[in-house]
Order: sequence, then structure tokens, then C-alpha cells
Amino acid sequence: QVQLVESGGGLVQTGGSLTPSCAASGRSFRTYTMGWFRQALGKEREFVAGINWSTGITTYADSVKGRFTFSKDNVKNTVYLQMNSLKPEDTAVYYCAADRFGSRPTLENEYDYWGQGTQVTVSS
Repeated sequence: QVQLVESGGGLVQTGGSLTPSCAASGRSFRTYTMGWFRQALGKEREFVAGINWSTGITTYADSVKGRFTFSKDNVKNTVYLQMNSLKPEDTAVYYCAADRFGSRPTLENEYDYWGQGTQVTVSS
């Protein structure tokens, strides 16, 4: 069992930066593939970034590639999503998710545990 708590969202102007984080409780954090998803108002939840537990390889949605960086700290049981050059279309609730021994980090239905979400708002 894993509990996930996101923090670090907020309001920022276009071009600004934010670094939401997600702290995980429970054991064996190292064995969890982690993902970030987001859901804008009136839209479906979409994949943003994921990191494979075994290879450490990160995968990004095309819309954020080159602007967002996903990192995982297995000592602090925390993942971070560094978001730079933010755009109004990045406005959404951002969720982190965990999938033990997961091998397909881009697939939402693979994840077993979800955080409550943190709001990111980018003003134009």
C-alpha cells in the first residue's frame, strides 16, 4: 500500500516555473514506476511524464518535452516535476501515480495508487 501526497502547485505567469513534488509513504518505493498526469477543466486526464522503476528512463508527453523534467529520489521517497517555460495550456490539476514493478508508465490504467492532485494555474 502506498499513499501519495502532492504539493508545490500554484499560480504562475506565462514563462514561469514551478516544481510540484509528490511524497510517498509505504515501503519499497524503489520498486514503483511513477507517473505524473494532469486534467484540465472539462478535459480528460492525460499523461505528462513517467519514470520506469527498473531502468530509470523517463518518458514525456510531446507537449511538455524539453520544458518539464521528472526526477525520482528513492532515499526521500519523493518525485519531482520541474516545469519550466510554462504556458496557459499547462493549467490543470496535476496528479502523481504509482505502479509497483510497472513497465508501461504512459498508461493511466496501469497505475494502482493516486494522489489527491495539486492545482497548477498559468496566467497569460
